[in-house]
Amino acid sequence: MARKPSSPKDSAAQDRPRGSLAGLGQLWAYVRPYKLAVAGAALALVVAAATVLVMGMGLRTLVDQGFSSGDSGLLDRALFVLMGIIVLLALATYSRYSLVSWLGERVVADLRARVFDHVLRLDAVFFETTRVGEVLSRITTDTTLLQVVIGSSASVAMRNVLLLVGGLIMLAVTSPKLTLMVVLFVPAVVVPIILFGRRVRKLSRASQDRVADVGAQVEESLNATRTIQAFCHEDLESNHFSARVEDAFATAVQRIRARAAMTAIVIMLVFGGVGTILWIGGHDVLSGRITAGELSAFVFYAVVVAGATGAVSEVIGDLQRAAGATERLVEILETRPKITAPTDARPLPEPARGAVAFSGVTFHYPARPDRAALKDFDLSVRPGERLALVGPSGAGKTTVFQLLLRFYDPGQGAVTFDGVELRDADPATVRARIGLVAQDPVIFSASAAENIRYGRPGASDGDVRAAARAAAAFEFIEELPDGFDTYLGEKGVRLSGGQRQRIAIARAILRDPALLLLDEATSALDAESERLVQEALSRLMVGRTSIVIAHRLATVLEADRIVVMEEGRVVATGTHNELMAAGGLYARLAELQFNQARAGAPGDYDDDSGAGARLSVPSA
Repeated sequence: MARKPSSPKDSAAQDRPRGSLAGLGQLWAYVRPYKLAVAGAALALVVAAATVLVMGMGLRTLVDQGFSSGDSGLLDRALFVLMGIIVLLALATYSRYSLVSWLGERVVADLRARVFDHVLRLDAVFFETTRVGEVLSRITTDTTLLQVVIGSSASVAMRNVLLLVGGLIMLAVTSPKLTLMVVLFVPAVVVPIILFGRRVRKLSRASQDRVADVGAQVEESLNATRTIQAFCHEDLESNHFSARVEDAFATAVQRIRARAAMTAIVIMLVFGGVGTILWIGGHDVLSGRITAGELSAFVFYAVVVAGATGAVSEVIGDLQRAAGATERLVEILETRPKITAPTDARPLPEPARGAVAFSGVTFHYPARPDRAALKDFDLSVRPGERLALVGPSGAGKTTVFQLLLRFYDPGQGAVTFDGVELRDADPATVRARIGLVAQDPVIFSASAAENIRYGRPGASDGDVRAAARAAAAFEFIEELPDGFDTYLGEKGVRLSGGQRQRIAIARAILRDPALLLLDEATSALDAESERLVQEALSRLMVGRTSIVIAHRLATVLEADRIVVMEEGRVVATGTHNELMAAGGLYARLAELQFNQARAGAPGDYDDDSGAGARLSVPSA
């Protein structure tokens, strides 16, 4: 299986320069609400840096006045002062670390919640071109990188910048001549940081993308373990995954080597410069141009400056990785759904009637722009009508549901609900009046009661049980270890296919929608369960509009009207008897089905009445 990485992009994201540290400034919007913590951390940071710089002045005084004069009392007082400075430094460091770490955790928690909330509101187009594993990587791996930066690296960088600037000032105060030589070394240090930094930024971005590829394949493979095992493709998938891991490893190694080379060169230049300046300063002491105390203080500050420079160059790598992570998160946050509520959304009429109309609709899926799913499609459904959609695979039946739920907007034509065009209404308001039972029901990792209550979150336990009973799900739920409180496992793995379907039907019953959409709602049921659910659905359909995609004639025969679709168009409309008499596509499909039923084709004729016979064509 060939897999191509994908990522959400828009024009703004594509135009923005990659890996720029200025991109970290976008995090300020998430840090701003916690200004008090930022102020406290900044104060602690300044105090910690100041205490280090004060030590150099103390060293100068001690050497020039204590050692030279032989004053042991001064040495004793210096010890007490030093201990006080150390205690102050420890308290400031504790405050800085705790405040900054709290800030990092808090900001990342807010950012994760913001990204997740935003992703939930993106339209179907986004998920057509973006893998779920890619999104998971951004919400987990990338935000973890930001937590490290905000909660550690950023404060380390600021602390060392303060030491660097303060150290240079103290160097200038101690010996302007030697400080000038230090300044001459600065370009030699800055140039490799800039040159290597660009490569590190680029490789950091690539490394994060490769890790996202790994996560995407893990998510895809774990969701398809039974299929992989059924086809004996464990080795094949393992090899694909190993290749992804090796790509991520190779990119990470390149990033590590570039960052290590940058750090090594900076350290070599910095400490080489310190050694050279120390040699020159030693000659100045011997010639009497500066005192031993001044040289000692100068060496101390030179070491502080060198250490700060090395630390900053080290932290820059983390900041560059965080800049790449920020870009990837901002790409998602800047992605705007095309399906949104208009600013002046038209309200839907009360009470809801469930009238639906398609007028001249032509629609192409974004992933298949060369093939129209619906072409000049016209359909009108009266309030309370039971309509069945029939047709071969690719006829556009499921697309009708996608447009009614406004997961997409048509390229041409209009779709109306209770007389209001969907483009003019709030999608949430429209969807609140629709109940959906899909062919592959979604079961959440929660209890049976919570899964049913998903249809109407405020429903009472009595309402949930009543819905379960109406969907023929009450008995098997009661037999579960903890009844309605039983955890159903990830995707409902503790249930059979038919049981999952009945949970989904109970959810739709509880929702009590004006428009009911059934996409092969009884496809996974055995004959007895189907009979029970058909009875429940018949009761549910009373007084509400129902559109059914079904291959079993039990549902089709009960429909007020059958619409036959082919290649995105309506080719015939009528009752079962009318369509059979007219011949054409419907008659051919029905004849094929009955022939299979008479031949005893497995799964196509499930009960004695013949009501379980299936149109043996998969849905669109």
